Amino acid sequence: MRRLSRCLLVAVAVAVAAPAVRAAEVDPLLPKETEQVVHVNVKQILDSDVIKKYALGQIKQAMQGNDVKAQLESLGLDPLKDIEKLSVGLWGKDANDMSAVAVLRGKFDAKKLFDSAKDQAGKTPDKVAIEEDGSFKLVKITGDNGKPFFVTVADEGTIVGGSAKALVTDTLTAFNKKEKAKLSKELTALVLKQDEKASMYFCGVVEGKLGEIPAEPLSQIPGVDGAAFKKHLEKMVTMAMTVRLGKDVGVDVTMGMKDEDTAEEFGGKDGSLTKLIDTAKTFLPLAAGQQPKAKPLIDELVKTLGTSVKGKDVSLKLAVTADAIGSVAGASEDKDK
Repeated sequence: MRRLSRCLLVAVAVAVAAPAVRAAEVDPLLPKETEQVVHVNVKQILDSDVIKKYALGQIKQAMQGNDVKAQLESLGLDPLKDIEKLSVGLWGKDANDMSAVAVLRGKFDAKKLFDSAKDQAGKTPDKVAIEEDGSFKLVKITGDNGKPFFVTVADEGTIVGGSAKALVTDTLTAFNKKEKAKLSKELTALVLKQDEKASMYFCGVVEGKLGEIPAEPLSQIPGVDGAAFKKHLEKMVTMAMTVRLGKDVGVDVTMGMKDEDTAEEFGGKDGSLTKLIDTAKTFLPLAAGQQPKAKPLIDELVKTLGTSVKGKDVSLKLAVTADAIGSVAGASEDKDK
C-alpha cells in the first residue's frame, strides 16, 4: 500500500510539473467563411529563449534606426511590448484568390495610429488613404501588387484588417455586438485541438484544395512515387502545424486523411510521405559535407524527423536546438537581452 501511495504521489508530481497544453480559443471575430486559421503568439516568440539568445539584440538595433524609430514613435507603438498575438482567417479558391481577416491584439493608441496614417496618406496617396463607411473610419493600404488591405482600430486592445472593406466593417460590427464565434463545426474542433501557448499554429480544412499540386516534380525524387503522393494529398481533409520556440525549436504537423487506409498508405512504414522523408534523410548529410557549419542542424533533423500514424491522422515531427540553428546562421549569442 505504501509503495502504491508513493507511486501515486510521484505520478501527481509529474503531472503537475509537466508543461500544460492549453486548448486554443476560437476568435469570435473570424468570419464563418474561414477555412484556415493562422495564429501567431508574438509575445511568446519574443520571450522565447531562442529569440532572446540570438535575435533580440538585432531586433532592438533595427528598431533604433532613425526612420524606424521615428515611425514607431509617430504610431505610439513599441512592438516589443505592445503586440501580443495575431489571428488570421483565410479562405478562397486557391493561393491567388484568397480573402482574409486579421485580428491583432495588444495595446494601441488609436489617435496616433490614425494621425500617422493621415500624414502618410498626404505623402503617398496612391499607397495609403483614409476612407469612411458610415460611422467607421478605415485606412486603405495598397500594396505593390495593386491589391488593397483595409485596417482600423476597434479599441485600445484590438486592430482589425481585411482584404475587402466590407469584411472589416462586418468584423467591427461583430466586435461591437460581442458576437460569438461562428467558424464551421469542423474548423472549430480543429482549432480547439491546438496549443494556445505555442509560438504559432496553422490549421485548416484542406479537402479538395491540394489537387492542383503537380506530380511530376515529386516523381523526380528518388524512391518517391509522385502519382501516389498526389493521390494521397487529394485525400487529405485537414492539416495542422504547430511551431514551438523555447530552448529548442519544435515543429509538429498533423494531417487528417479521408480514412485509416489512406493514412497508412501516406504515413506508414512504406507510405509515400515516409519514402520522401527517408530520401531527405539520405541526401541531407551530403549537404552537410558542402556546408560544415550546417552539420549540427542536419544531424538533428535526420535524428528527429519522422512520421507516425494514429487512426486517420498522419503526424510529422522534427526538433532542433537553438545552438544548431545559430551555427548555420553564423549567429552569436546576443548579450543585449
